[in-house]
Parts: sequence; C-alpha cells; structure tokens
Amino acid sequence: MSKVEFQDRYLPRIERTFDAVTDSDSRDFGAQRMNANPSRLQRVTIALLCLFVGSQAVQAGVIFNLTDTGGAGIGTQARAGFEAAAAFWSSKFSDNVFVNLNIGFTTLGPNILGSASSTQQLNSYTDFRNAIAADMTSFHDATFSGSLPGGASFDPYINRTSDNPNGFGSATPYVDADGGANNTQVRINTATAKALGLLSANAAASDASITFSDAFTFDFDPSDGITAGAFDFVGVAIHEIGHALGFVSGVDILDINSPPVNGPFLDNQFTFVSPLDFTRFSIDSETAGADIDWTADARAKYFSIDGGATIFQNNAFSTGFYFGDGHQASHWKDDMGFGIMDPTLAPGELGVPSELDFIALDVIGWDRMSISAVPEPSSTALMSLIALAFLRRSRRQRDDPSANAEAT
Repeated sequence: MSKVEFQDRYLPRIERTFDAVTDSDSRDFGAQRMNANPSRLQRVTIALLCLFVGSQAVQAGVIFNLTDTGGAGIGTQARAGFEAAAAFWSSKFSDNVFVNLNIGFTTLGPNILGSASSTQQLNSYTDFRNAIAADMTSFHDATFSGSLPGGASFDPYINRTSDNPNGFGSATPYVDADGGANNTQVRINTATAKALGLLSANAAASDASITFSDAFTFDFDPSDGITAGAFDFVGVAIHEIGHALGFVSGVDILDINSPPVNGPFLDNQFTFVSPLDFTRFSIDSETAGADIDWTADARAKYFSIDGGATIFQNNAFSTGFYFGDGHQASHWKDDMGFGIMDPTLAPGELGVPSELDFIALDVIGWDRMSISAVPEPSSTALMSLIALAFLRRSRRQRDDPSANAEAT
C-alpha cells in the first residue's frame, strides 16, 4: 500500500459577498523589522494533568477533554490511541488551558487516514503581537516576539488576487502594504487563543473535531513498532492534534480560492493569516521587503523565527495542493524528516515528533515544559504514556469482554 495523505483542512471557497466566512467558522485540517520589547515579564503557567514517566514523577500539562462522536468510546482501541496522543502533547506544553476535542472513528473519503476541523477566531494583529510578547517563556519565544512587525499591520507577499498590480489574478507576487483587513487581522485556532490569553482558558465550546477512517488497518500500540501494512494510529492522532494546537497555514485558503479553481478575490478578503504564517518566508519575500511569504506557488518556503533574517530550516513547508507541491501548506515539506507534521504517512511507518514541531508551536503561543524534565518523543516518556493508556484499556477489557472488539 502506498503512502496516504492527511486531509487536514476543509478549504472553504470564499463567497463573493464574504458573508459565509465568520470568526468562529470550523475548518478541517487532514497552518519584522521593528522590535517588540523582549524583556516583558514572562508568563509561566501550571496545568493539572499528571504525567506518568518512569518513577511516576508528576508534571503539569495541557488538559484535553475528549468527547466521542462515534467509534471512540471508553474501552475502544481508538479511545486509548487518542488518550495516548493527548497525553503526549500534555507532556510537552505547560499552559493552564483546557482543549476540547470531539473524536471519532468512522468512514471518510478514499485514501484519507484522518481529518481535523478546528474552530478559529479573528483577532487584531496588535492584540496578537501583544499576546505573543506577554507569553514569552523561552529564548525562541523572545526571538520570535522581538522580530514581529511593529505597528498595527503587516505586509504579506501575496499573489493570485483580483487587485494584483501585475494583473488580474496574476501568479506574480507583490507586497501588499495597503493596511487592509488582511494586513491588520490574524486568524487563530481557539486552542492557540487560549494559550495566548486571547480566549478564556476553560471556554467550553469545541476547539477541534478529529475523525479517523475505519477503512484502514491501524496499529494502536506503537511501543513495539508499527506492524507491516498497518498505520500508526497514535502518530496520526498526534499529527491531527498538532493542527488543532495551531500548526496551520492560511495559504491553503489562497490556494483553493485562486483562478482557475475559484476567484480571484481582493487581497483584503484573505483574512486568514495564521500565527504560524509569521514563520513562513522565501528568498523572494525577503528581497521584496515583505513581512511574510503568503503566496500560492511552488517556490521554496523556509521556516524562520526571527522575521526571516535567519533560515532556521530551509525548504521547510509544503506549498499548496493546487499551485504548490501538491500538499497542503499546513505541513512541513513531504518526506524531509522534519517531524510529525509531515503531510503523508506510509503503512508500517512510525510517526515521530521532532524538536522542530515543538519549536513551531512554542513560538506561536504554547509554553514548553522544562526541556531537562521531559524526555524526547522517542524515549521513555512517550512509551510510558502509551503503555499507561493500554494498561487502562486492558483492565477494562477484563471487566467487560465486549471491549475486546476493535472500534469500527
């Protein structure tokens, strides 16, 4: 069986009236030059989730509330897999927030392992920048915060719009510096907004919905490797929760709303720049003096946390399904080994999170656990969390023989 694609974003076509797009729309995910003050008081938060590692030492972490929408009830393999994935992310970030996830295990489209729909909100760029500055808890945070554009707006490098000075819908990029709606607003996943203090930490509404396809053979226990021909359920769940936490790019919205697929539309209608997009750059965008690269094309886009001045990871991002490399822009570049946010997964392949994954989420608002206190993802911590989830499941099975049936 060949590799399959994560369907990680339902990409709404922009309406001419734009009435269909609201601040709280749910979407499927399948994401400088003037300094802010890096010396602002750091915010350190403590959550309540217990992390069992080795000797059962206790660490704080994000709390995930999981709600079954079908096929992922208590006692199922799917539920145990989701719990292990949630516990993994809780072991990495200390923010005192509740992330509410709807989870399911049911039929999806052909060749799609899983899909995730995240709730988002619009915030002014100024509020976003100030929240980032107030949330600094690491060197990477300070670097990112200090490199965000000053003032109330930012200037994206964009193309394929109806008001492109190079021509109606032209693929040639330009610097959009008109201070319009897309220059002054940032679209933020509500889970990320909670981490940034832009939404109540215990807001009860769903932050994301994640559904797995029951048409594939899954290995639900990666602690002993992934069975040949099966897909890593916990790895895919970690990937999808990563999108819910904010690993998304609004470039996917431009990609599906450009001619001849759709559109073109005015640049100020594209109010879909995400926090992660402030790490997205190209040589051309830097040469042009833009603040981010927000183009739908196949040019290489690199990851930078200092406003594009330094290439942290070259050729880091996928560039778009329609006009890029064939993969949604809300991912790392395919098959480069950059981390769990790779857009594809092969049967028998273990999904392995990386330091690059953690840094990307760290700079957009999540607070890292102490690096020295938490092992790397392939070490004892992740294996212990997985073992704990499946120990709980095996105990339930002994009490309830019906729990031995696989979730479908």
